[in-house]
Amino acid sequence: MLTSWFNMALATIVALLPITNPVSTAALFMSITAKDSLDERKQQALRGVIYTFGILTVFLIAGTLIMRFFGISIPGLRIAGGVMVIRIAMSMLKAENGGVEKETEMEARQKQDISFTPLAMPSLSGPGAIAVTIGLSAGTRQWLDYTAIIFGILVVVVVAFITLRMSDRILNFFGTTGINALSKIMGFLLLCVGIQFIINATISIAVSEEVVSRLLETIQTSQ
Repeated sequence: MLTSWFNMALATIVALLPITNPVSTAALFMSITAKDSLDERKQQALRGVIYTFGILTVFLIAGTLIMRFFGISIPGLRIAGGVMVIRIAMSMLKAENGGVEKETEMEARQKQDISFTPLAMPSLSGPGAIAVTIGLSAGTRQWLDYTAIIFGILVVVVVAFITLRMSDRILNFFGTTGINALSKIMGFLLLCVGIQFIINATISIAVSEEVVSRLLETIQTSQ
């Protein structure tokens, strides 16, 4: 049981850490808080990760209810989440900086509190992270699974907080080239996660009772 709990927590960290990508968020954080003091940056970072933890935890707990309400199957959710994660991963691999991100950054510069948006949403807990969290909730079978996922989310937000607090040192150490390289590495890991989501969903569909029964009926009919 302990091994299963640890594996679930580790799977949560591996799935969420690349998609939250704290290193890239640190670059945005430094840019929009350039005029703030160290204490103000610390408060913004702390509130941002608290919001992130709250958002992901709410979607984790409410994930099953959301799926039932909209009639979404687990394979369907995993395929949709996988496609979304792959799209984000491809943009990271290409190091794209779209106009939407530039507009978001310019708007954030005019705000006094950037902890909820754009820091928590969409930087740390955007649609991709939410989709992954709901996908993780679909695989829960008991309350211990929820505690493992929540622990994994907590580890991710702690890493994000430490990264944001040390954002100036990280940017000075890695530089723009290093940040882009790390972003591409995270993008590759995220691409693997997205493809695995689709593979798992496809296997689930292929071995489902309905598909197997129809296949057997087709074989019997053809004979």
